[in-house]
Amino acid sequence: MSALVVRGAVAVVDGVGGVHTGDVVSVDGVIVDGAAPEGATIVDATGCVVTAGLVNAHHHLLQTAFRTLPGTRGIPMREWLPAMAAAYTAAGVDPELTGLAARAGLAEALLSGVTTVADHHLTWPSGADTVGMARAAAEAAAGLGARLVFVRGAARDDPQEAATSADAIVRALVPDAPGGVSADGMLQVAVGPAGVHSDPRETFALLGEVAREHGLRRRTQANEVVDVEIALDRYGARPLDLLEEWGWLAPDVTLAHLCDVTDDEIARVAASGASATHAPGCDVPMGWGVAPVRRLLDAGIAVGLGTSGGGSNDAGHLLADARLAMQVSALVGPQLPASEVLSLATSGSADGLGRPELGRLTTGAAADLCLWDVSGVADAGVADPVAGLLWASPGRRPRTVVVGGRLLVDEGRLLTADEDEVVARLFERVGR
Repeated sequence: MSALVVRGAVAVVDGVGGVHTGDVVSVDGVIVDGAAPEGATIVDATGCVVTAGLVNAHHHLLQTAFRTLPGTRGIPMREWLPAMAAAYTAAGVDPELTGLAARAGLAEALLSGVTTVADHHLTWPSGADTVGMARAAAEAAAGLGARLVFVRGAARDDPQEAATSADAIVRALVPDAPGGVSADGMLQVAVGPAGVHSDPRETFALLGEVAREHGLRRRTQANEVVDVEIALDRYGARPLDLLEEWGWLAPDVTLAHLCDVTDDEIARVAASGASATHAPGCDVPMGWGVAPVRRLLDAGIAVGLGTSGGGSNDAGHLLADARLAMQVSALVGPQLPASEVLSLATSGSADGLGRPELGRLTTGAAADLCLWDVSGVADAGVADPVAGLLWASPGRRPRTVVVGGRLLVDEGRLLTADEDEVVARLFERVGR
């Protein structure tokens, strides 16, 4: 038996609306109720707010290797997409690059308090070793100790090749795993086309068949600027009309972005049971819009938070994007309170992944948690330390990160890899 106790916190945020003080106790990687077992490892949380580990519900880890590229800023999405595609082609996307980019992106995630990342991988060169690419990302996560949801995406791929690849990835990475989730909960596989702007009905249908066969979650992107324009031009319909017609508005589906949605569309998403992911750190700086999160939540839609990729966001810092989500919410409705946005970044994201054991510090949940030091000058004068996690200290990083009861970050230092080596290997691979 392994036991860990987090003691002395200023506040413990449970991820489902509760804030309390007292010990957080985990045994064999699971939160338990009751006193600390004898011999448990004690983690001193004096001066800290404790939260569940953040859950990044929408990322493109490959883009970690392609940040701040010339010609990719301040341009329409119609120009951004081919600019990024050209960079991928020049670099040569293969298992090695996929693994190195994932390793860097996941290391960044852990150091910023993210314990689970959903990686919507969309770049699959013709003839590539797709199982090898997926395995490389999974091995990067395993080596660091992070949880990974690997989404076999598609972006203009041949529909049958995409489906065959998705099936092979499931059988190679999570064979016979209920819901596509490994027995230890560290790896999950899902599927999802990039969106109706890039993928035809056949791709959605065939990946949906793979999802049904293996019980996988489905994910796609919808209602960004280019998505709406192309759908209207190509089909004479809006993206959500098509997704509904194609069977992709359902409880097992999560829709990323949703910047441009009508009240009727929100009602239809809510009625379908589909969930949503807000990605302001991508959509706002690229000028692609702001999802009406308050309206989505009021309609009963589960909403999570994601960073999207380094090609549009340039960072995988989910807490920073939670702060942005809180700030820009007032542009499209009532301002979201910090406590609610923290729930989006934890339990809201986890629910969209079909993972109710993540993103919360309640009995039976996975022992994924972060200690955020609120004792420094950046928090001086803060009356509400929980709200201060978002309002104060932009770019805040956790002091300690635990995943499955295992200490992965201590005093702001990654314990499972050499950061310098992670950085150097990626730069060497992409020739920068």
